[in-house]
Amino acid sequence: MKITIIGCGYVGTAIAKLWSKAGHHLTLTTTTPAKISQLSPIASEVVILQGNDRDTMTKVIKDREVILFAVGAKRRDPDTYGQAYLETAKNLVSAIQQTNTVRQIIYTGTHAVLGNQQGQWIDEKCPHNPLNQNGEILCQTEETILSAQNQQLNTCILRLAGIYGQGRELIKIFRSWAGTTRPGNGQDYTNWVHLDDIVQAIALACQQQLQGIYNLSSDEPLTKQEFYHRLFTTHNLASLNWDGNVSSSPSFNVRLVNQKIKTAGLQLIHPQIEF
Repeated sequence: MKITIIGCGYVGTAIAKLWSKAGHHLTLTTTTPAKISQLSPIASEVVILQGNDRDTMTKVIKDREVILFAVGAKRRDPDTYGQAYLETAKNLVSAIQQTNTVRQIIYTGTHAVLGNQQGQWIDEKCPHNPLNQNGEILCQTEETILSAQNQQLNTCILRLAGIYGQGRELIKIFRSWAGTTRPGNGQDYTNWVHLDDIVQAIALACQQQLQGIYNLSSDEPLTKQEFYHRLFTTHNLASLNWDGNVSSSPSFNVRLVNQKIKTAGLQLIHPQIEF
């Protein structure tokens, strides 16, 4: 199969390795020239692609059957988010409309589009509820990808929980928080998914030509209080403290329902969060 992966960061590179071993013809894109040597052994070709480069976008999807859109923003300001996600998505959809070979777009999105749901269990029918301008950009990106759907083209959005895994272990992310005090009471929920499960979900989506939106998370959303307690206890570090007198900033307080992707055939390798 001919596949283009737009964005070869943590997730894109991992699925590229799997697909390369399976013998697929891969075109990989990156915005970082220094990554070409790292990606070349697992790709048929590696291309430098900026999201606003329409000509190169058209070239990298020509004659391809599947496009994985797995970009990430290098900074969290709205301008960078808009360029990385929304502008790239618009150019991708525009380029796809000029070809008749692409049969599926898979987009690794985020549950951040759901915003604060007061800790409720939320499935894929829940409407967008962005917390800020970056969240609104992500919502528009989803809508742009879904707009490409037609009788010949499936669009699949995997709404990822927080990502962890080899090289991005939870303790590496949060070690510096041990023994500190955070605002709030820690009763809002946090959701996580392991890289291994993201990779197999992408592979499943491709194999089955899935379409629509799928939540992707472990079976175990935890309150932040419980999450950090388990994390720091596991590694014999000082507990995290909470200051209920200080209001915490709005957070993605939601418990993700992941049944839809499991019904489609995904068996989680890491159903519980591993600390």
